Amino acid sequence: MIFKGNFLYTPALGELTVREGEYLVVEGEKCAGFYRALPQEYAGQPVTDFGRALVLPAFCDLHLHAPQMVNRGVGYDQELLPWLETYTFPVEARYGDTDFAEAAWKRFLNRMWANGTLRFSAFATIHKEAAWRLMELTEQAGLSALIGKVNMDRNAPDSLREDTDASLADTEELICRSRAELKHVEYILTPRFVPSTTARLMDGLGRLGERYGLPVQSHLSENRSEIAWVGQLHPECASYTEVYRDYGLLRRGCTIMAHAVHLTGREEAILREEGVTLAHCAQSNTNLSSGVMPLRRSLSEGLRCCVASDVAGGHAAAMNRHVAATVGLSKLRALDHMEERPLSLPEALYLATKGPGEFFGKVGSFEPGYDFDALVVDVDELDGRLPRTPFEKLEQFLYDGDDRDILARYSRGSLVEKPFTE
Repeated sequence: MIFKGNFLYTPALGELTVREGEYLVVEGEKCAGFYRALPQEYAGQPVTDFGRALVLPAFCDLHLHAPQMVNRGVGYDQELLPWLETYTFPVEARYGDTDFAEAAWKRFLNRMWANGTLRFSAFATIHKEAAWRLMELTEQAGLSALIGKVNMDRNAPDSLREDTDASLADTEELICRSRAELKHVEYILTPRFVPSTTARLMDGLGRLGERYGLPVQSHLSENRSEIAWVGQLHPECASYTEVYRDYGLLRRGCTIMAHAVHLTGREEAILREEGVTLAHCAQSNTNLSSGVMPLRRSLSEGLRCCVASDVAGGHAAAMNRHVAATVGLSKLRALDHMEERPLSLPEALYLATKGPGEFFGKVGSFEPGYDFDALVVDVDELDGRLPRTPFEKLEQFLYDGDDRDILARYSRGSLVEKPFTE
């Protein structure tokens, strides 16, 4: 396939490449190379010309709660722990109803497609059948994902508190079934967070991770009350981070920990050594009064970071909104931390594309060998009568664009249509 257009991507943090009016050759699923003029070997081959539109890498969201999509925007007058008890847990309990889960999953996947998030890592619920159905439907939708059944066997309502042995058995069944039946959706171990998982459950999950070579996703140091609670539950561990480490849940290079707002220097050193990816959730941290993650400092100290939505702690599923929110929050933090310069828009875009894309292989860029995951975006409201540079158009899309501005979506080189009718 040969595409012509205005390609924008971030090959490195802080580096924006703009290829205006160039040709991109895609061989199979992979980007092969750019040309200002097509070589003779491609003469006569069809070219898809996107005109004045932008072509951007599709978004990757490494932290969201799929069952909470129906809860976005609700209950933000409360902090994390009471918000979970009042709003989140009651909704998640509904996914024991397979009809409810089916309808909710299809709407969730349609929303991910609409917003251009074609790869993601998601928490499902504790329900084995609901989690499996989300995995099946994601594969059917043409999207790629890491999905895990949530594990929680303490400090949860009766409707969501699992038997430890059953939780581990259900998890292993889903691991094996997904490997046998799915191609683009993989399993990720998903202990909700330390307060909801006993030592025996965490130990069992750590052993499953070792046995099957699995990634892990969970929450870390989101809220001060939560951190204090972890300290009470695990006085034998020096920090929240060390609870996960001691139970084998910081799997080197393949662990996602969301939030990381209130880390100590000791924790930062452990997370850096283990190659943990920290998912920065600017919108959620604001909505639930959790705090401001020191993102610039974390990046400067060599920690792996990305931008994530944390739906429904975050009220929008669209990743462009989280790119903009990340930049805005970093500007506010810099007012009181002059040594931490705010993030630029290209830096935040990298943290929503190529940065998290590494969890899926070579994803999130248009460099040779990368999967062609792309969004074709046009924000030109006046048909060219008000000239804008490609970067200015990118700015407008990231700050104010929506699904109506996305003309086409490509995943692994193939055009992806809306997955489900509603």
